Amino acid sequence: MVDVGTKSETHRIAVASGTVRMQPDTLESILQGSAAKGDVLGVARIAAIQGSKRTSELIPLCHPLPLTRISVDFDTDKINSAVHCTVRAETIGRTGVEMEALTAVGVALLTVYDMCKAVDRGMHIDNIRLLKKSGGKSGEWLADNATTK
Repeated sequence: MVDVGTKSETHRIAVASGTVRMQPDTLESILQGSAAKGDVLGVARIAAIQGSKRTSELIPLCHPLPLTRISVDFDTDKINSAVHCTVRAETIGRTGVEMEALTAVGVALLTVYDMCKAVDRGMHIDNIRLLKKSGGKSGEWLADNATTK
């Protein structure tokens, strides 16, 4: 692991997003709450939070961080038959929370897939990416064409 012992503790924020695309009927079952496994987005939100908290166990050489906030938002897109997930991770620490935000998005979208795969195995997950980060020595970074809350 990289030595972060000499770095200053600062308020650090990372925002990441991604999308799972599906058949229109699958999205409708999510919106209506009629998926066989239950509340898809509710379970995916909890999964995202759990994923963010376990990032250092999943990603080799990733520092364990004391997260101070994780917010998970879902936007449904009927036109493109998709669910978009955005995660904001925060900590006060010596290293950034990009990996926690990205892991949370991935776990959330995988959970949507898992909960709906019985009716739609053709779903696909794409565009998982970091949108924004701030804090620390490198300051603020914003992805091209990124819109964040």
